[in-house]
Amino acid sequence: MNAFVDPTRLLPVIDHRHLDALEEEAIFVLREVAGAFERPALLFSGGKDSCVVLRLAEKAFGRRLTGGGFDACLPFPLLHVDTGHNFPEVIAFRDQLVAARGHALQVAHLDASIARGTVRLGHALESRNPHQSVALLEAVDANRFDCLIGGARRDEEKARAKERIFSHRDHFGQWLPKEQRPELWSLFNTRLRPGEHFRAFPISNWTELDVWLYIAREAVELPTLYYRHAREVVRRRGLLVPVTPVTPPQPGEEVETVDVRFRTVGDMTCTCPVESAAADAAAVIEETVVATLSERGATRMDDRSSDSAMERRKKEGYF
Repeated sequence: MNAFVDPTRLLPVIDHRHLDALEEEAIFVLREVAGAFERPALLFSGGKDSCVVLRLAEKAFGRRLTGGGFDACLPFPLLHVDTGHNFPEVIAFRDQLVAARGHALQVAHLDASIARGTVRLGHALESRNPHQSVALLEAVDANRFDCLIGGARRDEEKARAKERIFSHRDHFGQWLPKEQRPELWSLFNTRLRPGEHFRAFPISNWTELDVWLYIAREAVELPTLYYRHAREVVRRRGLLVPVTPVTPPQPGEEVETVDVRFRTVGDMTCTCPVESAAADAAAVIEETVVATLSERGATRMDDRSSDSAMERRKKEGYF
């Protein structure tokens, strides 16, 4: 286990053949999307999985530069559904990265859906995470996207484990688990009727550990939230809830400053960090190897509401 502690000693212990195989499959899927669809888009939130998918897309369609990096001109734009309750550090990272790489970014703002009346909140501090589906489907309709490339993985949650790499969505944007198309011998049925679209998941077969090993090997840039930092939190239902303007302490709760990192990032109202001393990718890998809970199970309040919470949201059009 000590071999994972020092980043300079990390690369020799990575099974590059395993990562190379996963990378090859992901690039194949990305190129299939580009060849099969007219108006695809890559879902990019600034989270670790979307950063990995973006790196894979740059490799799939770009040319490696002498000083490192790629001169990729992607054949599709990036799309982010901004709930208005995202962590400021992640939004700043997203904008900085997109500006530096020269990629086209479209942002679907949930605040715009609220202004149109297509989303109605019960109260100002209600979690906006479940309402992302509305803003996403509105962006699909407005831009006539026929395929959305996402960073979902089967190991994240039980409902995601049911989904194919190419996930068909009907004209309501719904996912119907019983009507999924077979993917024998990596042959993908991408036929669409008017108004339908697909979701494609190039890293569907990756695990959280695979993602971090790839981040370490490829030196993928991430928001600082993914590494150790001091943050004010309260302990609530076994989770560390970050103290933010939209997640204030409740009466009787004690605010603590704890060294934490985020395993996944999303809406501030439902995303929690974990206690951690991991300040770099190598240390995160060491913690991931011994983790007993999935990243969503350990950090997401919305997925704890019921065993079928994720599947229900996916049937409504969620990522």
